Amino acid sequence: MRISSAFASQSAAERVSLRIRLFVGLLLCAVFGLSFAASSRGAVRQVIIDTDPGTDDAMAIMLALTSPELDVRAITVVPGNVTAAQGLENALRMVSLADRCDIPVAGGAQHPLFQKLVTAEFWHGKNGLANIELPHSKCKADPRFGPDLIIELVRAHPHEITLVPVGPLTNIALALQKDPSIASLVKEVIIMGGSIKGGNVNAAAEANIYNDPEAAQIVFQAGWPLTMVGLDVGDKTLFGRKQLEQLGQTHGAINDFIYGVAKFLVELSEKYGDTGSPMYDPLAVGVAIDATLVTAPLMHVDVETRGEFTRGETVANRRNEIERNVLRHFPEGDRYVIEGLDHVTPNAKVCIDVQADKFLQLFVSRIQGK
Repeated sequence: MRISSAFASQSAAERVSLRIRLFVGLLLCAVFGLSFAASSRGAVRQVIIDTDPGTDDAMAIMLALTSPELDVRAITVVPGNVTAAQGLENALRMVSLADRCDIPVAGGAQHPLFQKLVTAEFWHGKNGLANIELPHSKCKADPRFGPDLIIELVRAHPHEITLVPVGPLTNIALALQKDPSIASLVKEVIIMGGSIKGGNVNAAAEANIYNDPEAAQIVFQAGWPLTMVGLDVGDKTLFGRKQLEQLGQTHGAINDFIYGVAKFLVELSEKYGDTGSPMYDPLAVGVAIDATLVTAPLMHVDVETRGEFTRGETVANRRNEIERNVLRHFPEGDRYVIEGLDHVTPNAKVCIDVQADKFLQLFVSRIQGK
C-alpha cells in the first residue's frame, strides 16, 4: 500500500524513470540467472580430436559434434585404422555430413615414428567407415600440418584446449617434439588407448599404442594432465541390439549414418561371439563430456617399446612405488638387497570402471539429436 501511494504521488516523468529502472533490474536479474545456470552446468570444453577414422572414430566424432558440452576446434588425422589419405577423406566427408565445414580438418603424419604402418580394414571395412559411401565432402582440407595446427591452437588458447586422441599418438608426439612447451599449455589429454588387463592386437598390447609405441611413450611422459581410457574399460561399454533398435527409431543424416556403422560393428561382433561392439573411441569423447562417467585412479604408466612379446604394452604401476634394490658385496658373492620402497610419481588417470548404461544412453540420445 505504501509503495502504491508513493508511486501515485510521483510525476509522470518520475513514473517512467522508475519503470525503466525496474525493467533494467529485472533484465539484469534474468541475465545473471542464465549466466549462473550456465556456469553450474560447466563451461563448454574446447577440444581437438586426433583420429584415424575408423568406425568407432566415426562414432566418437559424431558424438562430439552433437554434444553441446564440447566445442570441436579442429580434427587432425593420423594413420592407423586406415591410411592417412583415406582417413583424411573420411574425416572431411563426416564434417560435411554434419554441416560443420567451419571446423579445420588437417592431415598429419603419414606413418608411425619408427615402424611400418598397420591398418585394420578387416575390422572397419574397406574404406574404414563400414563400407558406407558418404557423399563427397563440401569441406576442404586445412593446408596446415596436423601437429602444427595443434601447436598453433594450444598456444593461441593456453590452458583451454583438451586433446582427445583416439588413434595412434604419432601426431601428438610430433607436436611435443617440435614444441615441448605445449605440455604446460594444454588443459588435458584424454587418450583412447592402452590397457592394464591385456591387449587386443596380441596378449599385451592395445591397437592404438601398438601402432606407435615410441610416440605413446613420448606422450605419456610429457608431464601434462592425462587420462587413459583403455581397452579394458571400453570392453564394458557394449553397444548391442538394444541400442541399435533405439537408434533405428529415429532418422536424420547423422543418425542414419551412425546406425549403419553401428549395425556393421554389432554384426561383426556377433560373428566372433560377442553380444555387442565395445565403444572404445566414443567413450574417450564421453569422458571429455562428463568425467564422472568413469572411475580413474592415478597411476604411473610406461609404454614397453622393446619387448618381443610385450611391445606396445602400457605398464601401469597401481601402487605408485617400486622396490629400491642396491648391489651389495658379500663374501659368498654379490647380490642385490631390497633397502626400501621408492615413490613413483603418477602421470595418468587410468580408467578402471565406467557407468556403461549411462554412457550408452548418452551416446544414443545425442546421435538422435535429443
